[in-house]
Amino acid sequence: MFITFEGLDGSGKTTIVQKLVEKLLEKKPALSFIVTREPGGKNVRESEKIRELILDKESRLSPISEALLYTASRRIHIEKVILPALKENKLVLCDRYIDSFYAYQGIVRGLGLSFAKQLTEMVIESTIPDITIFIDITAEQSEYRRNVSRLISDRLDSESLEFHKKVFDAYKEVINLDPKRFIIVNGLQSIPEILDEIVEKLFQNKKFDEWWKNN
Repeated sequence: MFITFEGLDGSGKTTIVQKLVEKLLEKKPALSFIVTREPGGKNVRESEKIRELILDKESRLSPISEALLYTASRRIHIEKVILPALKENKLVLCDRYIDSFYAYQGIVRGLGLSFAKQLTEMVIESTIPDITIFIDITAEQSEYRRNVSRLISDRLDSESLEFHKKVFDAYKEVINLDPKRFIIVNGLQSIPEILDEIVEKLFQNKKFDEWWKNN
């Protein structure tokens, strides 16, 4: 079972993933799972080096160079982390994945959604998410939270409000291409409320519910 998490910076994805694991372990202490992220990956040195290059404030990358780096990082991540875990029937929780790539590189960076999809299809094999949880906050809310938390730590965080507005719109476009895969959660709620909503909607999802009962 492969679940990815998407949303603007400041939406709380990283915290929510960690807290969701705690909730699920309460229900099933023997749950077999991994938590990972993109760009980069859990204990993947090569992908993490690419992450550092992509996010470095000093990096000056063209959209195509950036896209190719993301794709190389993703392929390594898939080979070393995601595919092995899925083959062992583990629950894989990933903070960002292909939908970030479609929104940022395909739409906002202007490479084209079809190009981004073609590039992605070359490397992901069967690793299309079963479920994608989108934490829904606006660009203005993202900027406020990043400023309050001082989350201006990398090249993408320092982009303008206008850029993040475009990313928000791009995400909505991506969601509309495959709406059944997405669980959309109101990110303005408290973390406990967000978690309750996610857990409720996960167990209402037939694919997740069947996997849970059989593992």
